[in-house]
Amino acid sequence: MQLKLSKPLAFFDLETTGINIASDRIVEISILKVNPDGSEEKYTQRVNPIIEIPKEASDIHGITNEDVLNEPSFKEIAPKVSELLKGCDLAGFNSNRFDIPLLAEEMLRAEVDFSMKNRLAVDVQTIFHKKEQRTLSAGYKFYCEKDLEDAHSAEADTLATYEILKAQVAKYDDIGKNTKELSEFSTQRKRADFAGFILFDDAQNEIFSFGKYKGKKVTDVLEENPGYYSWIQQADFPLYTKKVLTEIKLRGFNNKLL
Repeated sequence: MQLKLSKPLAFFDLETTGINIASDRIVEISILKVNPDGSEEKYTQRVNPIIEIPKEASDIHGITNEDVLNEPSFKEIAPKVSELLKGCDLAGFNSNRFDIPLLAEEMLRAEVDFSMKNRLAVDVQTIFHKKEQRTLSAGYKFYCEKDLEDAHSAEADTLATYEILKAQVAKYDDIGKNTKELSEFSTQRKRADFAGFILFDDAQNEIFSFGKYKGKKVTDVLEENPGYYSWIQQADFPLYTKKVLTEIKLRGFNNKLL
């Protein structure tokens, strides 16, 4: 069954040096851009992370330091990735919790702006877990009746994710068919940042999800303890979290001037 798209939906997958959003790096990226007319654009690129790829990571995705020695850095390909994703909603497998946050870090580190404003995110894993509680390989077998060859290859995982979502749309009547409906179904608690350090409460106010101010409105905390902003900016938090916090702070400052 054809997805109902009002704008391009970019499926993507990352292979990385590890799972720390703030410090690990991309070693391979694959993007499948599906346009509303059904046409597709593909882009796959290995990346030199500039840091060492641990053996534990290489054992999973099969990419070694030698494999990427002569590949471009992410900073070199960031403008191309940004242009390809321009105007797209995003989709992936566990993308809301990992791929999108890590991609945002790499883009900001490369000094290329990245934001989820005016974008929707569809996490195929969340749909899968809500419906079947399985892994990507099992999901591919369950929905598509195929064995996933080259698992943990960014391109194979990206293509499999797209096929799974199409099968999910055909199988389940209650998850929706357009990107907005799928995004709503596949979203857990709404986050202001990707990593989940800043959430939205029921009234759509940003609140901290950690530490001594857990559950407190961000604007109230910044008003009561201005130094907390500086502490987060200097600590090992993701760049996107720092960016969101700065936007909230500036918004509060501008409101005072009105």
